[in-house]
Parts: sequence; structure tokens; C-alpha cells
Amino acid sequence: MKKHVLVIAMSAILLASCGKKEEPVAAPAAPVAAAPAAPAAPAGPVLDDEKILNVYNWPDYITETLVADFEKEFGIKVNYDTFENNEALHAKLVAGNSGYDIVIPTAGFAKKQIDGGLYQPIDKTKLTNYANLDTDFMSKIAGVDPENKHLVPWAWGFTTVGINKQKVEKALGGMPMPENAWDLVFKPEYSSKLKSCGIAYLDSPSEILPVALHYVGKPPYSENPEDFKLAGEMLKKVRKDVRLFSSTMIDDIAGGKACAFVGWSGDINIAAGRVKETGGKDEIVPLLPTGGGLVFIDTMAIPKDAKHVNNAHAFIDFYLRAANGAAMANELNYPTGNKAALADIKDEVKNNKTIFLGAEDTARLIPTGGYSNDIAGTLNETYNAFKRGK
Repeated sequence: MKKHVLVIAMSAILLASCGKKEEPVAAPAAPVAAAPAAPAAPAGPVLDDEKILNVYNWPDYITETLVADFEKEFGIKVNYDTFENNEALHAKLVAGNSGYDIVIPTAGFAKKQIDGGLYQPIDKTKLTNYANLDTDFMSKIAGVDPENKHLVPWAWGFTTVGINKQKVEKALGGMPMPENAWDLVFKPEYSSKLKSCGIAYLDSPSEILPVALHYVGKPPYSENPEDFKLAGEMLKKVRKDVRLFSSTMIDDIAGGKACAFVGWSGDINIAAGRVKETGGKDEIVPLLPTGGGLVFIDTMAIPKDAKHVNNAHAFIDFYLRAANGAAMANELNYPTGNKAALADIKDEVKNNKTIFLGAEDTARLIPTGGYSNDIAGTLNETYNAFKRGK
């Protein structure tokens, strides 16, 4: 998200080329004894004449060598750009002629993009690794993408509260940590104390409003404007305590700009690793709120006006290889969407309960969902009023 990614009741997950037909061989001029047929060479994927692929993804959300390895194997030049949130991606798609062949929307947000005809169907016959996808997991995506026609998993995780343990404990003084971690950022008696060391929110309506709605006892993907009023009133009470609306959460956490943050689980773990690498002593951790973290599933999709569709399918299929799924988890701390990759994931990643959740924490997660175009205006108005402090 930035976000730059469940085997355990949803944990482990996913991911899928096509071949050219052989030219017919001319019959021999005269009858001769037939020689044994040579094994057919492995067929490669059909590629576009122009060996280019344009990708639009979240920052810090790709393994170190994936692009270079793909370019070397297929002879395709990858142009790789990044966006900060789903809203920025949506604006690019709605404007048309985005120039991108693959984009990485969050599944819930992609619902209105699918409904609006902004994506073309995936040709699954071109994805030889599609069988690596976990069918139970895919059924969750089918809730926003019926029959899994348009979206292929990239990675998943959950939006949650993260903290710098030492700084939060100091700011709270003798006050114990709340049972529900969302209280730290949504309840004034806690947020007013954490103001001293900084609270940061992801700068994204589609991340903040679902958890705010859930916190006030309303459906996280409500279509009722009255529910948004209640969420907005709750958020207004803590606005004065929020230091930062962040689109660079990893850097902001690692740089010490906040001690409590609403962020993506993987990004919080990445920031924690950076602090350790630089010799920092503070412990950065994503919490598992009893009130539920917000599941996100980021996916690959092909815009309707993509110009290198065959190359896009080749990239998707390449990503769905087991080795690439394992690298996503090992390098970026996001659960892979590839069930075949599990054997190659490091034990310290598999056993990290903030990456691969236990059954109890999984059961608390707020399921993935999305908002219709009809409520989008209310969503944005509520968020912008909160951000402006009005």
C-alpha cells in the first residue's frame, strides 16, 4: 500500500504462459521409414511485437530482482512507476490512456473499477501457473470480482495499528495499553497522550474509513451516508492529536516521525527491520487489534486500454512462479499469494504471527470489501473534512 501481501484460515496464497503452435512439417517426397518423433520443445509465451511492459505499483512493494529477472528472460523492457494510494490509481484509470499494461489495485477498491469497465478480462489460458492459486483465497476475491475474471493476487496483509513500544509506553505514563489497539488512535483519552510523540494515519480514505466505521459499530463498507456521519464525528474528536497523514509510511516510521500509526502490516515490519539495520534500539511492532485489522488483497489487473496485453500476461505468469511468491514473503514481509511457495519461505517469516496470522487473529479480521460509485462522494467528503479538521 507501500504498502508498498491466509494459509491460516486465509493465510498463504496464490499465483500463473501460453504457447505458440508448431508450423506443420512438409511430408517427405517418397515413402520412408518414419523416424521416432523428437520431443517437442517447450512452448514459450506469445509476446507483443513491441518488447515493452508498463507497470504501475505501490512504492516499496516488489522484490529486489523481479523486474531484472523478467527482463533478462523475456527480452522485455519494463517501465516501472509507483502511486501512493488507490485514489491516485483510480484517477489515472478514469482519465483514460493511462499508458499502463499492469496496475496493482486493492481488490476492494477495484470493485468500482471493474463495474466501470476499466479492466479487461484476464486470459487464464495464458497463465500456466494459475493452478498455484489457492481456491479458497480466490473465492474471497470473487466477492468483488465475480468468477475471478479481472484480478490476480499480488500480495495481502492487513491495515492495523503499529507502535514504537518504548515511546508509546513513555507517553502513556502509568496508563495500561488498551485491550483494543484501535483505542490508541481513535479514543481521545489515549490519542491525547500519544500526541506528544506523534500519531500518523495513512493518507487514504479507503483505508481509514472502513476501520473507523467498524470502530463505531457500523458496517465497514456501509453504503449509508448516516453511518459516515458517525464515523466522521468520532474522527473529529481525535483530529487535533494526529500529527501526520502519510503517503511514505515506511520512511516516516523508521525516521521516528510518529510513535503510533495506522499502517499496513508489512510496511510496519519493513520499517522495524530498517530501524534494526541502523542500530536503533526501539521496538516497532504491528499490533493485532481485538477490534479487527482490515484485510487488504492487492491484485494485478490489465487496464482496458493496455497496449502490451501479451507481455502483461507473461509478467503475471512469471510472478505466479513459486520462487517469486516465496521471495515476496521473505523480502517484504507480506504473505505470498502462492501456495506452492510455502516450502521456500523462511521459518522466521512463517512463524511471525503478524505476517502469517494465527486462527484467532484471522477470525478477527475485517473481510475485504469495497464501496460503490454511489457512496464514493460521501467517503471522500467525510475523509477530507476529517483531514482539514472541520
